[in-house]
Amino acid sequence: MTDTADTSLPSFALGAINLASARLGAKGLYATDEFFAPLDRMLQDVPASFDPDLYDDNGKYMDGWESRRKRVPGHDWSDIRLAMPGRIFGFDVDTSYFTGNYPPHCSIEAAFVENGDPTDATAWTEILVKSPLGSSAHHFFEVADKEKVWTHLRMHIYPDGGVARLRVYGAAYFDWSKVGGTEEVDLGYIFNGAKALAWSDAHYGHPDKMLGPGRGLNMGDGWETKRRRGPGHDWTIIRLGHPGTINRVIVDTAFFKGNFPDTCELLGAYLPGHGDTFTDAEIAASENWKPILPRQKLQMDHIHEYGADVLASIGPVTHVRFAMHPDGGVMRLRLFGNKA
Repeated sequence: MTDTADTSLPSFALGAINLASARLGAKGLYATDEFFAPLDRMLQDVPASFDPDLYDDNGKYMDGWESRRKRVPGHDWSDIRLAMPGRIFGFDVDTSYFTGNYPPHCSIEAAFVENGDPTDATAWTEILVKSPLGSSAHHFFEVADKEKVWTHLRMHIYPDGGVARLRVYGAAYFDWSKVGGTEEVDLGYIFNGAKALAWSDAHYGHPDKMLGPGRGLNMGDGWETKRRRGPGHDWTIIRLGHPGTINRVIVDTAFFKGNFPDTCELLGAYLPGHGDTFTDAEIAASENWKPILPRQKLQMDHIHEYGADVLASIGPVTHVRFAMHPDGGVMRLRLFGNKA
């Protein structure tokens, strides 16, 4: 049994990343009103929660963005800076736990700002028309134009109310034409378009976290699986941001001390045109992909760097299979190489 991407999501979300992830750097810039709950709360990565007994100075504590009841004409809206420039495939406007206080409708505009944040002169394009919302539910909306690149969103709620979470499913935009053939680049960086597509287990942390920026904030900022009580090992399949050859690998077990993997290995395959889902048969076949990094002993809380003396030269790859034996946590995985 494998734990792959959530098949309950619509097709446009499969293989996509959340461009509105606070963990990756998305930020609420402005809201006409956030009396009951601040805008940034709507961008949190963890699912919304509800405590029936929790109140603050302004009333009931709600896990999302919530404006006060509007007593004048107009409606509320907010500006959001995406974590990275990207193409948008669709949205999840989640009103979980907002029952008598959700907005009846929402719409979303987008803008591309090359440097900085929007100004009064910024041109906005509506990419989600005014659409109905309901009580305490996920509302999925697909975007028609999935090729344009955006940096900011303006979310309108009509006339007021609260939204628990906004997920913006899409793909990071990175201008690979500006990367020379001999320039070293991280082919596995999430900001460069990389994405985990399938995995054995993500009990404590999604494998996408390994592809994020920096060295990580704490033990919760990496990929960590539950304790394996039977045979086998944990693994994830990652789509690289661009086909390329891998010349240097970093496996960082920062913060993982009593729960780092005993060993790890990296396999690769060249699968141009492959979609963002893998069948069970394709996952089984990935165990026979070409070895790039043979199994290596790992240490706790340590940066492990592997170069030409250890790595096999197998030519260009589009996907890798990173395996931990038998289980545990890895904070960051860096796959440095040259684009093909």
